Amino acid sequence: MQDLIERLDLEKLEENLFRGSSPQNGWQRVFGGLVIAQALMAAQRCVDPDRIVHSLHAYFMRPGDPSIPIVYQVERIRDGSSFTTRRVVAIQHGKAIFSMSASFQVEETGFDHQIKIPDVPAPETLMGEAEFRAAFLAQAPDTVKKYWGRERPIEIRPTSLTHYLSREKLEPEAHIWVRASGLVPDDRHYQAAILAYLSDMTLLDTSLYAHGTSIFDPELQVASLDHAMWFHRPCRLDDWLLYTQDSPSAAGARGMTRGSIFTRDGRLIASVAQEGLIRKRAND
Repeated sequence: MQDLIERLDLEKLEENLFRGSSPQNGWQRVFGGLVIAQALMAAQRCVDPDRIVHSLHAYFMRPGDPSIPIVYQVERIRDGSSFTTRRVVAIQHGKAIFSMSASFQVEETGFDHQIKIPDVPAPETLMGEAEFRAAFLAQAPDTVKKYWGRERPIEIRPTSLTHYLSREKLEPEAHIWVRASGLVPDDRHYQAAILAYLSDMTLLDTSLYAHGTSIFDPELQVASLDHAMWFHRPCRLDDWLLYTQDSPSAAGARGMTRGSIFTRDGRLIASVAQEGLIRKRAND
């Protein structure tokens, strides 16, 4: 988590221009959640501090290269009396790899309702990542070992591990507890960025449940295409969050997934939607 916080503290190159870096963890491309989080931090640096992000809409255009920095260029689209709009383009090798529009609002009061949190087992009753590694990774494929064996800023505890351990076709839904692995600053900008970071974790997996496969299948080409997020209520990120996910459709080599993020006591703090590429690789 400390490493992630440092990477969110972007280097300012010039007005509206920032530079971020990626961890060198052996992956061939930059994790999409990191690009979303850094782009949001760049946008927040160009907005009055009394305006808080309430939504973002993003497209992934090229895979990020983790070996070089990412440059984030912010365009100040509009400053209204209540809302502010910013557009961010992430650039590597002279080309755009990602674009995002984000909207910010002066905090207001108004109507208030939300859906209920699902009734699922508490995170303390579930198998942790250390136990999962010890029990299942010995016979797992190398891709699974690599994913579960590395240290991450976010700990995840799925309420069911069946998807990772079998080829059974399951309902396209998931309930996953997530928690920061270290202290998160008491700062709304960092809290929003880290929430955006974790929102890209496990989401696309859910669109594959109904087909008895996973993102670890070497015959699949899997990548996020777009990502949208709405921030409903503030949250300090100092406890477990429940990330509920479902995939209403897969068609045209694309899978669509929705997510809701709740605090342990049932407050809905964010909603997410994403479409991703889930293509069978062509046979040689």
